Amino acid sequence: MQFGAPQQPKTVPLIREELRLLSAANNTDGSPAWMLQDPINNKFYRIGWLDFEMLSRWELHLIDDIVQGVNNETTLDIDDQNVLNLVSFLNIHRLLQANTAAAVDQLINEAGRNKKAFLTQLVHHYLFFRIPLIKPQVLLAKCLPYLRWVFSPVTAFTVLMITLTGLFLVTRQWDTFKSTFVDQLSLSGAISFGVALVFSKCLHELGHAFTATRYNVRVAHMGIALLVMFPMPYTDTSESWKLTNPKQRLNIASAGIITELALAGIATLAWSLSADGAFKSALFFLATTSWVLTLLINVSPFMRFDGYFILSDLLDFPNLHERSTAIAKTWMRRTLLGFKEDYVEEFSTKKRRALTIFATITWLYRLTVFIGIAWLVYYFFFKVLGIILFVIELAWFVFLPIWKELTIWFVRRSEIKSSRILIGLLLIISLLILGLMPWQTSVRGHAWVHATQQTVIFTPTAGKLASLAKNGPVVIGQGLFSLSSPDIANDALRAQGLSDAREMEMRGLSGIENGEEQRAQLQSQQDKFNAEVKLYEDELSRMDLVAPFTGVLQDIDESLSVGTWVHPKQAMAVLINPQTWAADALVEEAQINRVQVGNKVKITIHNGSYHVFNGQVQEIDTTKVSTLPHNMLDVQHGGEIATLPNDKSVPVLGFYKVRIKFDQQPNLQKMTLANVSITTEAKAWLPNVFNRLAALFVRESGF
Repeated sequence: MQFGAPQQPKTVPLIREELRLLSAANNTDGSPAWMLQDPINNKFYRIGWLDFEMLSRWELHLIDDIVQGVNNETTLDIDDQNVLNLVSFLNIHRLLQANTAAAVDQLINEAGRNKKAFLTQLVHHYLFFRIPLIKPQVLLAKCLPYLRWVFSPVTAFTVLMITLTGLFLVTRQWDTFKSTFVDQLSLSGAISFGVALVFSKCLHELGHAFTATRYNVRVAHMGIALLVMFPMPYTDTSESWKLTNPKQRLNIASAGIITELALAGIATLAWSLSADGAFKSALFFLATTSWVLTLLINVSPFMRFDGYFILSDLLDFPNLHERSTAIAKTWMRRTLLGFKEDYVEEFSTKKRRALTIFATITWLYRLTVFIGIAWLVYYFFFKVLGIILFVIELAWFVFLPIWKELTIWFVRRSEIKSSRILIGLLLIISLLILGLMPWQTSVRGHAWVHATQQTVIFTPTAGKLASLAKNGPVVIGQGLFSLSSPDIANDALRAQGLSDAREMEMRGLSGIENGEEQRAQLQSQQDKFNAEVKLYEDELSRMDLVAPFTGVLQDIDESLSVGTWVHPKQAMAVLINPQTWAADALVEEAQINRVQVGNKVKITIHNGSYHVFNGQVQEIDTTKVSTLPHNMLDVQHGGEIATLPNDKSVPVLGFYKVRIKFDQQPNLQKMTLANVSITTEAKAWLPNVFNRLAALFVRESGF
């Protein structure tokens, strides 16, 4: 036989001598399994009993002898085709010796194809590729004896208690923790999060490496993986497939996540107990990056991160993604198109359904992730390159897989019944009608409910508090706060003294030559000092603050007491008239054109309990809000609107303020938050999406 030729060989080709056959854990059906290791490419291939028996007799060379040996010495019943299938498998994965001219030519041709496909590979891997740096096995083996205490049950219990204590203490300071997270949404905060991320990921990879070394698994190399051009450490523990104990493989796969969770727990407790400062900020970064990235990324089994390998080990189901995808594609073709296509693997109906659901969720998850990465690379690079990479990302990872599947459907279109084509067309038309049907009849927004007549009490000048009222009803003209200012009082006494002195001097001018001329000068000076006295007295009288209208005094600053000094910018209390209320709603810029004066509104007030009121739009601002009408709307203070990190009064997104009038006044005693639903003219969903995409294209293109 010539290597790679289509004709049936009478002898089997030689297998590469460096391949190793290793025992593996039994398959889920209880049948034995083995691992075929390719040490040069560091790859492992799981084979079953049938393949093992044939490979065990490979030195017989003749196909007939191998078939006869398996049939005579085992309970298996095979034929020549089984051997040929194994030869094809070994040939595809380059596990055979290239000891013929045809085989060498085939390798040369393949190298040429790979060289031509370099650009394709670059496109495929430009977002993620690995750079091996070190072979750490010797160093890991030397350090492991000093770290065996890390794997003890006592350490695990201690870290668990630390984590639970830290989480409990954070719940006691949740508002502070949440506001700290919002405060760090800045360039410096992003850099700090990046540093914390690299540190936590280094520990993550060391967790994998030391656990693998503990089970005598060689760590081939460690290095840097560039994920969307961001460097991250990685560890090659692929030889863990040598282990026959699935629990040990599971421990290696989960070691990184456990290490990060331990780091997050310790950092969380340390943050709760630390004083404000740079050290506490560093602990915050470690805690948040470890918690968030571990729970949102590493645990996910839908990408080839730790969660995927953990799930594969738990289920003892190698190549979970590929096998579930094949099952799901076959199910889709059979169900949607009616193809008479056999499943590539035979599973029970329940297991096949579970694999199909898993593959479908994986598709949706990856679609979201790849679109997100496409946006990331667009903004990460300068505009021209960003657009190119954005298009490549969507084309390669989203549209190309869909196109390949649709191509298969087109090639096999003769197998599709006319009734199914008709149903598919009706379904597409129904979706278009649904998208074009005007069913969106409301616009939602976040509102601040406040009294229409209210004022914040400030003092006109700095002063010392002499008396203050209490929270509760007040009437117009009632005294609220009384302040004194020794400086102003002294200035008034000084001016009065100078005025009196000028009066005495004018009395002594009688009968003096040129007295009238001096009298005029003194009179001018006295008038000036009298004016100063009047000014100081008016200033002192303004420090007696009275109620400008009848209402309820509330939210008196708890730090105020008799003898306290108050500065002019300090809000002392709020006076409201609880008889009439209004709601100032913030509506997103993209929706404001649908809102009209007179639209009916449902206002849901959440003030301890939920109450729904009816109202109508009274007024719409013509310009976007530059600052929030009240800081209650900010997420940091319990609202739902994100603000800029460096200015908590400025919203991140564009909003317009809409004044809403209540049809029936609510029985409220203080301002509160609400959600509003404004009834508008019905609008279709699909044109709105197209309009947004078009606006986005125009804006980002710089037209």
